[in-house]
Amino acid sequence: MQISSATFLISNTDYKKGPKTNMPEYAFIGRSNVGKSSLINMITDMKGLAKTSQTPGKTQTVNHFLVNEQWYLADLPGYGYAKVRKTIRETFSKMITDYLKNRRNLMLTFQLIDIRLEPQKIDLDFMGWMAENGLPFVILFTKADKLGKNKLICQVDNYKTKLLEFWEELPPFIITSAVSHAGKEDLLAYVDETNLLFQKELM
Repeated sequence: MQISSATFLISNTDYKKGPKTNMPEYAFIGRSNVGKSSLINMITDMKGLAKTSQTPGKTQTVNHFLVNEQWYLADLPGYGYAKVRKTIRETFSKMITDYLKNRRNLMLTFQLIDIRLEPQKIDLDFMGWMAENGLPFVILFTKADKLGKNKLICQVDNYKTKLLEFWEELPPFIITSAVSHAGKEDLLAYVDETNLLFQKELM
C-alpha cells in the first residue's frame, strides 16, 4: 500500500460522534511516551499529522484521520501515565473502553510497546482485556532502532516467553521504528489485507 493522502478529521471523547462507520478503521494505542505520534507520522509520510510532544499524556481525545480516502486511523489517548490526575485517568479509561467495544467498523487495534523495556504489567493487562472482550489486536514493537540486532531478538523472545505463560497462541506482532521506517511495509500490508475483509463483509 502507498499512502497518497492523510487528513485530520475530528477529535472527540464519544465514539458516537466519530466519522461515519462506512469505512474500515484502525486504532493505535499504547503507554504514554511509546512513540505513537512519531509512528503514525512515519507510516503516513506526513511529519506533522499526529502531534508529537515531550510531555507524556498529551493526547486526551480520540483523534480520527482519513487515509487514502479509504480507511480511518484513530489515535487513542495513551494509558498508564501516573502524573495525570486520577479523575482524568478514569475518564480516559471509559472513553477508550467505550470506543473499543462499540465502534462498529473498528477492524483491529495496534497496541504499541517500547521494545527496550521488559514486559510491563499494564501492557499485559491491556492485552488480557482485549482478549477477554474478543477484540483483535496486533502488537507493534516501537523504537527498534535503539537496540542492536541481538538485543532486539532477545527482547522479542522475552515477550513471547511471558505471553505464552498465559496464552496458547501469540498475537501477531510487527517490529517497527519511526526513525528507520522498519515495519512500515508490513504494517500497511496488514491494513491492506484487512481492508479486503471489510469489503467482503459489505458484499
